[in-house]
Amino acid sequence: MADARRAALQDRTDVTGARALIVEARFYDDIQDALLEGAVAELKAAGVGHEVITVPGALEIPAAVVMALDSAEDSGKPFDAVIALGCVIRGDTIHFEIVSMESSRALMQIAVDRAFPLGNGIITVNTEEQAWARARKTELDKGGDAARAALAMLRIKRRYPSVGLSDLMRDLEDDE
Repeated sequence: MADARRAALQDRTDVTGARALIVEARFYDDIQDALLEGAVAELKAAGVGHEVITVPGALEIPAAVVMALDSAEDSGKPFDAVIALGCVIRGDTIHFEIVSMESSRALMQIAVDRAFPLGNGIITVNTEEQAWARARKTELDKGGDAARAALAMLRIKRRYPSVGLSDLMRDLEDDE
């Protein structure tokens, strides 16, 4: 296994009081507990509140993200960032490739289309041993990494605020 190489991020834009959404796939409960622990620790350290939504598997994460983002926006309590957490372990069929690639593709599409801070913490591994090495806070802490990525992107968004594509699309629809 390659050593983790985390460069210290220099951006210290304040994110205190932000609101993050964690969408977690509860397929492997114990591994998921470890991923969630790492993500929550990072959010607390940054002074960011969070809400957790649980879905059955990694393929359901992107749809839940969109539903929650839209509902939160409509209610006037929007989220500032999203952290996706899950674990996909290779099996004997190509299902592993479908789940890992399609969940990642959909999350990337959400982040880019909406210009939205999103940290992808869906780990994709060959074995349960590899999953544990990535999930534990005392090892690679991929849950924490996903939260740090979302927070880094939130800092960028706060430094360079802009209208997201979804806002432009809504404005165009409203004009019709």
